[in-house]
Amino acid sequence: MFPAALSGFLLGASLIIAIGAQNAFILRQGLLRQHVFILCLICALSDALLISAGVAGLGTLIAQSPKLIAFVTLAGAAFLFWYASVAFRRAFHPEAMQVKSNGAVSLKAAAATCLAPTFLNPHVYLDTVLLIGSLSARLEGPARAAYGAGAATASCIWFFALGYGARLLQPIFAKPAAWRVLDCIIGVVMALIGLSLSARFFHG
Repeated sequence: MFPAALSGFLLGASLIIAIGAQNAFILRQGLLRQHVFILCLICALSDALLISAGVAGLGTLIAQSPKLIAFVTLAGAAFLFWYASVAFRRAFHPEAMQVKSNGAVSLKAAAATCLAPTFLNPHVYLDTVLLIGSLSARLEGPARAAYGAGAATASCIWFFALGYGARLLQPIFAKPAAWRVLDCIIGVVMALIGLSLSARFFHG
């Protein structure tokens, strides 16, 4: 079972370690030190749920539901464009970049913002769920479960490392200009992913 778990771990790591909406949000919250543990836990548990669904065969059902994919694609694109506008607004209003305790985002709002790019991203269903599901299908019983557990473990390690490791960059982000650059990068990433989802919807 260890080879299966290791294979799942490596696949999970390759899928999750990338510049995306979810990672950008966790990085920013880690720098601000706001709700880091809960948000990392939400991301890790969400990925574990989706990975388990893929291993259980949900990916095949999702691939056969074009209306569901279309809805998720449009909703995801709308959210990403909205969040990109928020990031650009922060970047061009220096006072919004100050790290103040009285300006912290509520846990409820932060959790909602964290969940949206996870479950309103069709790439999660088509790529992660379907890919992990199809690759685990060649395994049986405990080996398949170990494969999924390995992928989920990689996701968990990554999110907590990103969230808590972000504070190592705080000396750099003591300057408002650094926050401006980060928010510009986040805005561009969100907008590009939103455009990608829109293109997928309109061009198939």
